Amino acid sequence: MRKHEIPRQHRRNTYAIMIVAALALAAGRISVVTSREGDTAFLSANDRSRWCTVAALVEDGTFAIDRPISIRSDDGKRRPWDTIDKVRHVGVDGQLHHYSSKPTLLVTMVAGVYGVVHHTTGLTLTENPIYVPRLLLLLINLPVLALFLVTIALIVEVIGASDYARRMGVAAACFGTMMLPFTISLNNHLFAAAATSLTLWLYLRAADKMTDSFSGMTYHPKFAPWFVAGASAAFAVACELPALSMLALWTVLFAWLNPKSMPGFLTGAILVLVGIVGTNQWAHGSLRTPYAHRGVGEDLESIPMPSDPSKVQIQTALEHSQTLMAAEKVTLRELHDGGYEVLAERFSPANEVVQTLYELRPSGAAWTLSVWDDWYDYPGSYWRSGKRRGVDLGEPSRVAYLFHATLGYYGIFSLTPIWILVPVGMIAGLRHGPGYMRRLTAAIALASVVCLVFYIARPEIDRNYGGVSVCFRWMLWFAPLWLYCLVPEVSSLSEKFHGRCFTLVLLGASAFSVATSLSSPWQSPWIYRFASFLGWLGNEMTR
Repeated sequence: MRKHEIPRQHRRNTYAIMIVAALALAAGRISVVTSREGDTAFLSANDRSRWCTVAALVEDGTFAIDRPISIRSDDGKRRPWDTIDKVRHVGVDGQLHHYSSKPTLLVTMVAGVYGVVHHTTGLTLTENPIYVPRLLLLLINLPVLALFLVTIALIVEVIGASDYARRMGVAAACFGTMMLPFTISLNNHLFAAAATSLTLWLYLRAADKMTDSFSGMTYHPKFAPWFVAGASAAFAVACELPALSMLALWTVLFAWLNPKSMPGFLTGAILVLVGIVGTNQWAHGSLRTPYAHRGVGEDLESIPMPSDPSKVQIQTALEHSQTLMAAEKVTLRELHDGGYEVLAERFSPANEVVQTLYELRPSGAAWTLSVWDDWYDYPGSYWRSGKRRGVDLGEPSRVAYLFHATLGYYGIFSLTPIWILVPVGMIAGLRHGPGYMRRLTAAIALASVVCLVFYIARPEIDRNYGGVSVCFRWMLWFAPLWLYCLVPEVSSLSEKFHGRCFTLVLLGASAFSVATSLSSPWQSPWIYRFASFLGWLGNEMTR
């Protein structure tokens, strides 16, 4: 027993040293994070969109971000809070407003923390856009990173692997994934990875205890661990919608492991799912996320029109339509594809102006008036006005997109070579080990393939590698699952000297990519930048 305990204690000491070093590195970067202009701690349109909502919720009591995005710099030439990641629709007050396009549950929770800070200190985000965001990142992102790293350390202890492989697994989590760069910015990826890691640890912990119970030990399953597992699995969905596939698989895995886990697991999952839907309804008055509002809504009326009508003729025809007859004012805006946005203004019973948006498009001999449901199409929209550039234009070729997402400029394997061991580890995991581990490996492999195919199959406008970021960030939440798969493979390689050297090279190359990204996660990957320097690409596009 003593020979077994000494290496375990040594491993734990090593884990603690690496985790503290990673947290200190993240804290140092957060403490000095600043925008390129030096007047905020925001690094991109992505995190600005979230910060706008956090500020609006606490300071204005609304999800509408009109006030934050209108704030101007001291010289009056810029709007440092403005973001392209926004939508426009009619709010509960009957007026058109801008809103963040980001999922609502996470920012609502962050706003809760900001509310405590604001009411305790009197500090506001909009008046202190450098130090208050840094403080909130330290209070929120740092503990979430700690949760991710500590649960990974607990996970590798449950896995049957060599001492070297376990330490390598924790080292990879600390310095070989892109979690560190994303810790210095308000984003969804760190939270999704931490939630997934917590679910994975709870699953392995329960399975390990049940295995012991078969050997004669008594195991009494309790409600709380199952509840937390369900809630964390569902919270990953709140941060990464494709994690819904893994939530379904987690439900099967926990039910297979112990049917008595279902009441707690499902209660936790349903509670979070209600939070996802409820905060979205609260923010947007819709059960669908802003991402789902990108087309034409319900058809309302067919309006006869002369051939090739003028704007005046269209205006006259609309004023006599059944839908718009009671409107006090009707305003048209010509769209890029030949249709019109129709803004109707009416008076409410309280004598307040209420605005409603419609869409008018030619349809044969008549024109069709529909409910406006394209929240991304508004005056000045980055997504509809031809302003998109760089990766945001979308990759026309799915083959090229698959290559660059895996082995190319934004590649999962090219930027983080430690993941090269994951497919091999998955194959080995499907062949060996207890049944619950084989089922888990199969679920991880299936979810990985499904999510990758989902992104490759997206329309061209969505094939943008996650925008300007240091990696193919949409798959980051798989980090704990992939670490689980690679540790046993590292264990096999560690039996020989050249195998250890190989794994160290992979870790070193992955850590190199992390190091090049510590200034901001919202920049092009170092491979892309180097290719641009060599003249293989056009100018690097930043966002």
